[in-house]
Amino acid sequence: MATVIEMLDISKYFPGVKANDHINIKIEEGEIHGLLGENGSGKTTLMNILFGLSQPDSGKILVDAQEKKIEGPKTAINLGIEMIHQHFMLIKPFTVAENIILGEEPTKYLRVLDREVISHRVSELIETIGFKIDTNAIIEDISVGLQQRVEILKALYRKARILILDEPTAVLTPQEADELFITLRNLKKQGVTIIFITHKLREIMAVCDRVTVLRRGKVVGTVDISSTTVKDLANMMVGREVLFRLEKEKISSGKVILNVKNLSAIDDRGLMAVNNISFSVRKSEIVGIAGVQGNGQTELVEALTGLRRVSGGNIEIDGLPTTNYSSKKVLDSGVAHIPEDRQGRGLILSFSIKENMVLGIHQDKSFSSLTVFNDKKLYSFANDCKSNFDIKLVDIESPVRTLSGGNQQKVILARELLGRKPKLIIAAQPTRGLDVGVIEYVHRTLLQMKAQEQAILLVSTELDEIRALADRTYVMFQGEIMAEVDPNKISDENISLLMAGVELEEEA
Repeated sequence: MATVIEMLDISKYFPGVKANDHINIKIEEGEIHGLLGENGSGKTTLMNILFGLSQPDSGKILVDAQEKKIEGPKTAINLGIEMIHQHFMLIKPFTVAENIILGEEPTKYLRVLDREVISHRVSELIETIGFKIDTNAIIEDISVGLQQRVEILKALYRKARILILDEPTAVLTPQEADELFITLRNLKKQGVTIIFITHKLREIMAVCDRVTVLRRGKVVGTVDISSTTVKDLANMMVGREVLFRLEKEKISSGKVILNVKNLSAIDDRGLMAVNNISFSVRKSEIVGIAGVQGNGQTELVEALTGLRRVSGGNIEIDGLPTTNYSSKKVLDSGVAHIPEDRQGRGLILSFSIKENMVLGIHQDKSFSSLTVFNDKKLYSFANDCKSNFDIKLVDIESPVRTLSGGNQQKVILARELLGRKPKLIIAAQPTRGLDVGVIEYVHRTLLQMKAQEQAILLVSTELDEIRALADRTYVMFQGEIMAEVDPNKISDENISLLMAGVELEEEA
């Protein structure tokens, strides 16, 4: 099999970080090649270099055995390389066909769009690939899975022969992810080379031929999928053995800690994001909120934590009303919040690690008297956080941005769980973008909190995470709760249907 892409001795440095450290990788023609690694391992940086979005500090790129200087995306596209990002680059009011031909529009006299030629070319492409999609449908009216297919068609319309997919299942239901894998295998049969960036081990095993594993900006190795296992790949990613499924102890739940009744909230566009939902979370219980990202989960968490005004309904925490309380009053009432955007909402990146460990609790009497901080107590608490949560750092006074994603998440966990001593933990996407080792740590921590009689609301798009941790789960779609299910009894197919807004005929 011919080598279509070869990246030799690629290095890329950012202030204080070696994103890519003398990386060598070969991509064979007509293969699905996985690029696996934890958040911050250098996967996306490497592929941004291949697509021309970033320039390497050293090294060279060979395309079809010839050295190429890829100065920008236009150069990459001309070489037949396309990159499909996590967040789709589609014009939502346009049709499927209009998005596919955007930038390559066939015209006739007076530069008027030749819609007959557009229809013919797009239909021919769709037939060749074997997709089922209405070319006249408006993008904002079709599912996320179909939008991703439009992105793929758009790339193939521009004669792409090498597709880079960056975390392509991040916004898909399990069923849509399976359909994507079928699509990728069909493209492979037609000679398309695919580079599949992910941190999800099971996806690599399901669809890839070979995989290159990165850790801290370096290549750990490249292996054939047929000769490796999930455990082997996990060990390569994090450098140690990982437990994928922790024992979920059965504990009798206690009194209701979080009680939500007929809650509604409006999003930033003035549209209904949370629509008249009710649920509860008890002491010693983990309750999951499952769903594809963008179905009201973010607004729900913001409403519960005082970051968004409620337009209707009521919230009670341990029997006390907290509807439309300020964020500080909600947290002071016994809530710990692990936000989905750890850098944007959970940390101040320019502040030191120590300062972030006491962020929001620094006014507690333990750390300050009136306006004077007790540096000795602050430092002692920060060191307790470092020890108890195994935070890997060089200097506690360094900016928190210098930590890896996993260690940044541990800073938030330490502050919220050790500093607040909460009754209720609201954990939103607590393992997003983290490697399997840190995922194991976060899961173990949440199960320990449950054993210590904490009530936990777990909001996650990861079905495996919901199954591993939750005692009960509510499935959300377009701001509504579709059903309450037992996450360990419902099938993948049924939960996928609920996540897509399909009501089940029989109880899940």
